Amino acid sequence: MPVVDSAPRTIVRTVLIVVAVLILLYVIYLLRKPLSWLVIAAFIAIAAAGPVNVLQRRMKRGFAIALVYLGFALVPIGLGALLVPPLVTEVEDLAQNAPEYAADVEEFVQENETLNNLNEDYDITTKISEEADKLPEKIPDAAGVLSDIGVGLVNSVFAGITIFILSIFMVAAGPRWVNNFVEAQRPEHADRIDRTLRRIANAVGNYVGGALLQATIAGVSAFIVLQILGVPFAGPLAVVVFILDLIPVVGATIGAVLVGIVVAITGDFPVDLIVWTVFAIVYQQVENYVIQPQIQKRATEIEPFVVLVSVLCGATLFGIIGALLAIPTAASIQIAIHEWREYRRSLIVPGGEGATASAAP
Repeated sequence: MPVVDSAPRTIVRTVLIVVAVLILLYVIYLLRKPLSWLVIAAFIAIAAAGPVNVLQRRMKRGFAIALVYLGFALVPIGLGALLVPPLVTEVEDLAQNAPEYAADVEEFVQENETLNNLNEDYDITTKISEEADKLPEKIPDAAGVLSDIGVGLVNSVFAGITIFILSIFMVAAGPRWVNNFVEAQRPEHADRIDRTLRRIANAVGNYVGGALLQATIAGVSAFIVLQILGVPFAGPLAVVVFILDLIPVVGATIGAVLVGIVVAITGDFPVDLIVWTVFAIVYQQVENYVIQPQIQKRATEIEPFVVLVSVLCGATLFGIIGALLAIPTAASIQIAIHEWREYRRSLIVPGGEGATASAAP
């Protein structure tokens, strides 16, 4: 006869399981930062595996890894050299020319009857002029703010270097880890697990390559339009569009709005702003319905609802990096679920009615 657990033993076991789960969740909460670094490093490693495997055909794997990660390291350096000097110059010019801009606003208000009446009631232009005159004096005070930003930047650099090193270790030892894991499985499961892992790696690699190509098209298109309009710093602005276009769902819109603000300030207002707005709206439609489907057709497709939910969850947990990781993570989960369902179907005995093969462990 089967042994039936007594009520006290069942209660104690249930309590112990609940306590163990709570302790595990608490430990995960305490380790959320290094765990998030590991997730990001794994994503970078999977994305870098493709170029590394291609270069490995012509050189040793160690040299291939070094070249790929050297290219990764030069990206932020190049972006900083391209974006920081124009940004500093524009901030200085804005502070020095603020009184002149305030005078232009005041003149525009006086020429408009409605705005002039509002100005007489609330004295808006006088307040703007007073704040504009104070702006050049406030530049030295920005040193304290910059020092606080510097501390955060140092912490971010440390985190980036740590993730970078973890990713290198994963790329170098990843194939061996995967092979050892697959070989440790039962023979009837090893092939399916190996296929699942390869499908996930291909999906992530295809997504990363497609996202980079899509962002490149967006950046080049923005650069051409900005050059035609004669907007200053068209190159750095195109880089901003490229970076933000990598963020799913909302990145392209954020980039268009930021560039639109610059165009409104530095361009021929309102003609340049209207042209840029029309271009941004038309291009986003073309990107959403033509470019993106063509580029991502080799990647694993997931439902738009799942895309939006995954991006929101990823952004909440890990910020911008989480938004970038959301779609490939959702695609990986979808592949794993699909393979599991296929595995469960394979257990059904042909011709049997609800019969199953020997239970899987």
